[in-house]
Amino acid sequence: MQLNKIYAPISQDLNAVDEGLKSVRVVDAPWMDELLAYALKGGGKRLRPALAILSAKFNDFNMSRLLPLTTSVELMHMATLVHDDTIDNSSMRWGRKTINKIWGMEKAILLGDYLFAKAGYLTASTENIRVIKLLSETLMIITNGELAQAASSFHLNQSREHYYFRISCKTAALFVMATESGAVLSSAPEKDIQVVRDYGYNLGIAFQIIDDILDYIGTEEEMGKPVGSDLSQGTLTLPGLMLMERYPADNPVKKLFENRQQTEYIGKTIEMVRNSDIIAKCFDVTELYRQKACTGLAALPPNEARESMLNLADFIVNRRR
Repeated sequence: MQLNKIYAPISQDLNAVDEGLKSVRVVDAPWMDELLAYALKGGGKRLRPALAILSAKFNDFNMSRLLPLTTSVELMHMATLVHDDTIDNSSMRWGRKTINKIWGMEKAILLGDYLFAKAGYLTASTENIRVIKLLSETLMIITNGELAQAASSFHLNQSREHYYFRISCKTAALFVMATESGAVLSSAPEKDIQVVRDYGYNLGIAFQIIDDILDYIGTEEEMGKPVGSDLSQGTLTLPGLMLMERYPADNPVKKLFENRQQTEYIGKTIEMVRNSDIIAKCFDVTELYRQKACTGLAALPPNEARESMLNLADFIVNRRR
């Protein structure tokens, strides 16, 4: 099922999010507005705002009350991407040059800081202490994940536990913020909040594993960035971990991490993974997380939002099967 059909029950609400993002522009500060305009035109699936809206649809839904949060969570996502690209010195994102490549690292970092600050400002306008605290907590978790990734760069002594910790911080945390906050702002009972929180966590893990799979089997055109980007940064993801588990004594990941500059090992790693059953096994892992995400939704009332959440989970794990 296509994403626009999945989003059909909330299409008008997502249009309101797009309008909210436009209000972030700073027309009286052209040096900032130029950067914001470029960042806001980057594209994206509006997945995190959609999760917040869908999670609020089971109780007292009020889009005007939810709008600051949905705008905030998308700004948080944008900020993490800007900082990620700057830390990694990436040149491409969504098929176009990154902020840091056009305007430099200093301006990119400051733009990311501004987006984080704006997200906090908008979240504060909800006047809900739990949601406000959740944003700060999420930012701390994301930062912890970034530091963990930086500390493990080009290190071979990593396990699946290290990997799951990193992606739970860097990706799943923002999914959780979206789903939990949406439910809280709809005055949902605690049991419903826990259901959508668990859904967001497991969906976030599945989403990131799929992204990591695509770094091995995708193309630069569809991903908007070079294939093997993670390996080139010394970041070990699930396909590479499985390859090392299978060939612990001699594998191209080990040679790449030991030599760093010899990029031919990136191609060899990708080739070995593609010519094995590792990708299929990675998809099996995402299916387990999809099932975990969706099983709990049975406790929520059957409505269009629940159907969209189930279909969204299917869409995420089947992007390149």
